[in-house]
Amino acid sequence: MPKMKTSRAAAKRFKVTGSGKLKRFKAYKRHILTKKSAKTKRNLRHATMTDPTNVKNMKKIMPYI
Repeated sequence: MPKMKTSRAAAKRFKVTGSGKLKRFKAYKRHILTKKSAKTKRNLRHATMTDPTNVKNMKKIMPYI
C-alpha cells in the first residue's frame, strides 16, 4: 500500500501539541478590521484548540503530523 499524503493546507494551519491536541489560530483577523473593537482584535490574536468534533477529520488528513 502506498504512503498516505499529508494535506499541505491542513499542515500549515494546525500544530499538534505535546498531549496530542490540535492547536489552531482564530479566523476573522485578516481584513475589515476597522469596524472591530480593540478587545475583539486582541482576543483573536491567541491560538486556541481545535473543536473535538473536527479533530478526527483533521488527524485523518494529517497522518504523519
